[in-house]
Amino acid sequence: MAITSANQLELLQTAEAVAREKLIDPELVVQAMEDSLARAAKSRYGADMDIRVHIDRKTGRATFTRVRTVVADDELENHHAQLTVEQARAYLADPKIGDEIRDEVPPVELGRIAAQSAKQVILQKVREAERDRQYEEFKDRVGTIINGVVKREEYGNIIVDIGRGEGILRRNEKIGRESYRPNDRIRCFIKDVRREARGPQVFLSRTAPEFMAALFKMEVPEIYDGIIEIKAVARDPGSRAKIAVISYDSSIDPVGACVGMRGSRVQAVVNELQGEKIDIIPWNEDQATFLVNALQPAEVSKVVIDEDAGRIEVVVPDEQLSLAIGRRGQNVRLASQLTGLDIDIMTESDESARRQAEFAERTKLFMDALDVDEMMAQLLVAEGFANLEEIAYVEIDELLAIDGFDEDTAAELQARARDRIDAINAAAIASARELGADDSLLTFEGLTPQMVEALAKDGIKTLEDFATCADWELAGGWTTVNGQRVKDDGILEPFDMSLEEAQTLIMTARIQLGWVDPAELEGAEDDGEPAEGEGDEA
Repeated sequence: MAITSANQLELLQTAEAVAREKLIDPELVVQAMEDSLARAAKSRYGADMDIRVHIDRKTGRATFTRVRTVVADDELENHHAQLTVEQARAYLADPKIGDEIRDEVPPVELGRIAAQSAKQVILQKVREAERDRQYEEFKDRVGTIINGVVKREEYGNIIVDIGRGEGILRRNEKIGRESYRPNDRIRCFIKDVRREARGPQVFLSRTAPEFMAALFKMEVPEIYDGIIEIKAVARDPGSRAKIAVISYDSSIDPVGACVGMRGSRVQAVVNELQGEKIDIIPWNEDQATFLVNALQPAEVSKVVIDEDAGRIEVVVPDEQLSLAIGRRGQNVRLASQLTGLDIDIMTESDESARRQAEFAERTKLFMDALDVDEMMAQLLVAEGFANLEEIAYVEIDELLAIDGFDEDTAAELQARARDRIDAINAAAIASARELGADDSLLTFEGLTPQMVEALAKDGIKTLEDFATCADWELAGGWTTVNGQRVKDDGILEPFDMSLEEAQTLIMTARIQLGWVDPAELEGAEDDGEPAEGEGDEA
């Protein structure tokens, strides 16, 4: 086509029509047209020339301009698009490097090939602008629900028309055995939006826990208004789910509000999730109380929390065990996801058997170490004494409180306990020395002879060795490997050493060795920064 007065205005009309159809800025389309005309002009006048085209935004008139740039003599590479300062004097009075000389050239007539090339440039620019617009539109909608129409299925993945773009619902993001046909309406959660070479990719999900939370937000006005908050969600998509809620208004029951009149609100969510059963649980700051709620409908007799290990032990009546575990472990698995704790479930009879075994073990310890009869040893265990140290160093009044114990008996028991401890310590020191333990480690305050012996067996024989340890190497810890929590045994874990105690001992050793300046340490703590050696837990 030739750029004539007859079709000049059509350029702007075409640009506006394309922009309206693709929902992009008309200016981008006009710029694409300018680039395409410039490319066509270069094919007419020469590829080495710098031809630029400007389309008047009011009249549609296209102006073709040849541009030559003034460069230094040693930088002259293209005689068609560049000039030296000396050559530029013929056109400019005082030329400087970087100046441009512009000459208008006649408009070109687009042949068939040139017109096709111009069309491709325009389409490419429009496609890029459309992709940018789609990305900008959907990236801010991540975390929200969108309604769409199924377009087609590709290798088990569903392509969804979401209005001004397409989304993909992967096979593993569908609930159970869901199947869809073209033109079916579908509601999904926008999980992620990524900018890729083939255009923005909108990833949808129906299995994400956030999808359920968003559905409840739509159905329950109190959640939308912030009166009720969803604290945690755990799902086994298509089968069962647990959702923990809390109300910030004492007059509103969070569970009742989410259930709705005759279950209308929760039923709407259940229907959308293909009949997924939902347990709505009141959230509680107290972990034990929250866990008891999370294990519903099973009843819980007792809860024991190990905060260091991040584990929790739950005791249930014998007849409630299968209910607490659930089909294929579903109930306890969801409760674990909801609370963020590893849960061990045992029956009351199992716990009773374990308690009896511990009772018998401690009884035998006291009988052998203190040379007392079984009855007296059982009395000590029943009163809560667990080891020789507790008997040796407890206030004597606590021993006198036991029925049948007088001052002579209590004093004799403490003397025997201390003698036994001294003998054990002496044997441990001798063993540690034999293993090569240094006096710097044996005299270090905070380590018992048994601890030093255990360290020496592990190759830690000097205070320098000890100071290079990490806290979790001593106290033990947990590491997540492939999504599973794996236990790391600590050298001093059998002595009930906590991570905090291990951190303190390691830092004390480093200070004694002069590796750390206590003044700098205090300054770091004042600034709220962790001291060196802290936070070593895996």
